[in-house]
Amino acid sequence: MRRAVFLDRDGTIGGTGGGIHPYDFSMYDFAPKAIKSLNEIGVKVFLFTNQTRVGRGYFTEDELLKGFKMMEQELAIHSAFLDDIYYCPHKPNHGCECQKPNIGLLLKAKEIHNLKLEECYVVGDTGGSDMLAANKAGTKKVLVKTGWGESSLSKYRDHWQGVEADYIADDLVDAVNWISNDLKKNE
Repeated sequence: MRRAVFLDRDGTIGGTGGGIHPYDFSMYDFAPKAIKSLNEIGVKVFLFTNQTRVGRGYFTEDELLKGFKMMEQELAIHSAFLDDIYYCPHKPNHGCECQKPNIGLLLKAKEIHNLKLEECYVVGDTGGSDMLAANKAGTKKVLVKTGWGESSLSKYRDHWQGVEADYIADDLVDAVNWISNDLKKNE
């Protein structure tokens, strides 16, 4: 397995786009089914998220990890799962390599799971972090219109100037359908 789908959390699988306390995070109703669809076609699914509120003291890393467990339990109820979770807990402008749009999280997953990033997909709602990271790493780029997606296409389009999404999806279900079809074309 050399392919994977990296999913942003806030604004892509749930929430509003902005970081919220892990205990208050809830997935969109359609997110578990969309993730299960990826599981069923045999592609690895990774959560990949900036969680700068840990570094800024809004909540602890332990609370974040408990929130991830709660999300995984909710997915399990729907027979869906994440293969791994990658997150950056640092403050903005910390200078780390893991905070999107840097690609440290993608490189770490590549090494651990023996991935070919050019055969992977990044799905996110922000052009200025998700799409830029995907572009730097050479993955396919899928922007969802949920969360901050609409404003990434308009008000904040200049934050990712020169980068084009491979697909602009209404939501995660639409993104997963496009990815499934794209994978079939490349088999």
